[in-house]
Amino acid sequence: MSRVLVGVKRVVDYAVKVRVKPDKTGVVTEGVKHSMNPFDEIAVEEAIKLKEKKIASEIIAVSVGPTQSQEVIRTALAMGADRGVHVEVSGKDYDLLQPIHVSKILAKLALDEKADLIIVGKQAIDDDSNQTAQMTAAVLDWPQGTFCNKVEKTDAGLNITREIDGGLETIKTKIPAVLSADLRLNTPRYATLPNIMKAKKKPLKKVTPKDLGVDTTPRIEVVSVEEPPVRQAGALVPDVDALVGKLKEGGHI
Repeated sequence: MSRVLVGVKRVVDYAVKVRVKPDKTGVVTEGVKHSMNPFDEIAVEEAIKLKEKKIASEIIAVSVGPTQSQEVIRTALAMGADRGVHVEVSGKDYDLLQPIHVSKILAKLALDEKADLIIVGKQAIDDDSNQTAQMTAAVLDWPQGTFCNKVEKTDAGLNITREIDGGLETIKTKIPAVLSADLRLNTPRYATLPNIMKAKKKPLKKVTPKDLGVDTTPRIEVVSVEEPPVRQAGALVPDVDALVGKLKEGGHI
């Protein structure tokens, strides 16, 4: 295996309380802390582990988004990726960018860069789509290993342990392949200060979807973004009979 392509997305930081815009067109992102999608950090870490084991020779971090997306590419480079590709999409086009568009972009880059493996996070914590890995595999007609809990290189390809409802599933797949990282695949390393400084000198190429021949025309229209309903306060009942009575009345306690 020579090259690994890793997708990294810039999202509102997981510790930030997300607020809906007054006009309900989306969530407030201006002046809000952003960071790399946590599942993508796990994807980057797995790629670095493959390189440390001499299984991979080069790691390319890719992010699709506005200029600020270069921040998460630099983070991936500081963690250990070798070079970055920023596919610039901004404004309204970015607001309505979907996994289908990102999948086509990743697929084209994988072919251009002659990558053997694509690793992405299982989902992004902003839109929770969980579609990019699957669609990328479909576009390329490559095998896929989603929700990876463990990845092992074999002579024939890869052995992948997947997290499924109620247990773990082990599959074998050939290379090239597309993987998506689950929570327990690994613990991402922190970027050290010397590596953050080195990352500034690593190559970062900027392209557009048009350069790659990918049409990012929106396929959806966001009608409204709403806050989740406020949960009603609980109430104490003296005994089981009172509880049953309350449930019969309205179903809420």
